[in-house]
Amino acid sequence: MTDLSTDVAGLADKTLLLLDDDAPLRTRLGRALEQRGFEPTLVGSVSEALTAVRSHAPAYAVLDMRLDDGSGLKVVEAVRDARPDAKIIMLTGYGNIATAVQAVKAGAVDYLSKPADADDVVRALLAKTGDSPAPPENPMSADRVRWEHIQRVYELCNHNVSETARRLNMHRRTLQRILAKRAPR
Repeated sequence: MTDLSTDVAGLADKTLLLLDDDAPLRTRLGRALEQRGFEPTLVGSVSEALTAVRSHAPAYAVLDMRLDDGSGLKVVEAVRDARPDAKIIMLTGYGNIATAVQAVKAGAVDYLSKPADADDVVRALLAKTGDSPAPPENPMSADRVRWEHIQRVYELCNHNVSETARRLNMHRRTLQRILAKRAPR
């Protein structure tokens, strides 16, 4: 396996647009991509992303699918119009076949479900056209994916246990026990 930061170092243009409405995820992923050699611009809404694309079209983009003020697909089209050679990856917490097809038709080169590991994002961004991405070396366990999903819904419900339990169709006490435990590996 090659060192991903070495692969990024050889790129002429390392500009990257990172669009996600989840601020902690955006910050963590932005920091991780910067450590791997990219020059990220972090935005939290479709309108901010469109403004960033108009001011400087990035060579790479990592975009969330569903946002408060619209769809990341709108940004895919804007990036494609401004810079046809840009590599775009879509991220979503609501993965399904229909949205994946929609994203690829709009111009995204890959589609990853959240929470995505920074190395997986970099591999997808640097993959040669036509190459199928390799499976992740250390995929998250099913317990970890479940825990991450519960944490995301809990965050979206403003840390309201009862509302989170209702949305997850789970008993409130069961949710409280899960939230009290440490994250699985």
